[in-house]
Amino acid sequence: MIPIAILGTGLYAPGEAINNAELKKLANIEFDSQKTEEKIGIYQRHIAHLRGISETTADFVTHAAKEAIKNAGIAVSEAGLFIVATDTPEFITPATAIVAQGRIQQSETWSMAFDVGASCASFAMAFDTAASILNTNPHIKYAVITGVYNMPAFIRPDDAFGYSIFADGAAAFVLGRKNENQDSTYIGSQMLTDGTQWDYIGIYVGGAKNPVTHELIDSQKHGLLSLQPLPGDRNVRLWPMIVEKILKKYNCSANEIDHYIFTQINKSVIVKVMDAIGQPLEKAHFVMNKYGYTGSACLPMAFHEGVKNGRIQRGDKILFVASGAGLSVGSNLFIY
Repeated sequence: MIPIAILGTGLYAPGEAINNAELKKLANIEFDSQKTEEKIGIYQRHIAHLRGISETTADFVTHAAKEAIKNAGIAVSEAGLFIVATDTPEFITPATAIVAQGRIQQSETWSMAFDVGASCASFAMAFDTAASILNTNPHIKYAVITGVYNMPAFIRPDDAFGYSIFADGAAAFVLGRKNENQDSTYIGSQMLTDGTQWDYIGIYVGGAKNPVTHELIDSQKHGLLSLQPLPGDRNVRLWPMIVEKILKKYNCSANEIDHYIFTQINKSVIVKVMDAIGQPLEKAHFVMNKYGYTGSACLPMAFHEGVKNGRIQRGDKILFVASGAGLSVGSNLFIY
């Protein structure tokens, strides 16, 4: 256990929400909106470029992080660690966290800044990393970790599925050491990786293996690609296994968990998983109806919404479970 607390949270989604009917017009696409709403649970989303907003990943991070810092009641100069969790960075290099630190602190500071890229499990990894660094480095007082997604920037114009699912957004936590009156604790994590699945879905052009060329763009090999169909039962199999593993690891029962927050990719999957682990659906959180699927941002976005509406209270025990392409799966167990 690590004696840290979430001191403040922040959320940012660009522009006015776009419902499914308007999305079809703005993106000039067709998709089954009834299935998208009833099965997947997505009724609207925020996509900057469809609203004519010239903001990208670093802008989303900056907005969310500044709100979290304000809500934490700390000065921007006191933050000594910036981590951005994403697989849709502002640039290949420099790291988005470095860019965001410059925008937030606006000077050279004695701070650390780096990105964590583990596809849609990135925030779970970043949360665990930040907790560990705070626990071992007494010179860092506060950490700012931001999960962010800008996948619509990588969706090709004819990708109706991509536009109907993926959305822009960011959410941030400010972490610090808890005081003696707080129950807050970072209990621990459980991770799982299977790199043999690297060629299922991803962005395969723009890195060292395949630098951007006209030929690759003309052949429609740029942007988000699904090279193989994902197993339909993947998360239904993985998430109960992860829940069981982390709870056993930290001697905790499923009934002790007050809130289960899963990757917000498919509402029907979360319903099945809650049934599989024998827990009431009321313990699960759903924000895909408001924000669409926001990848590395969806866990902290769901948490922020829960805190904002009063559903999540201090002292509640929370379990995060996130999975993403690669395959990468991460989980965090903590007391708010």
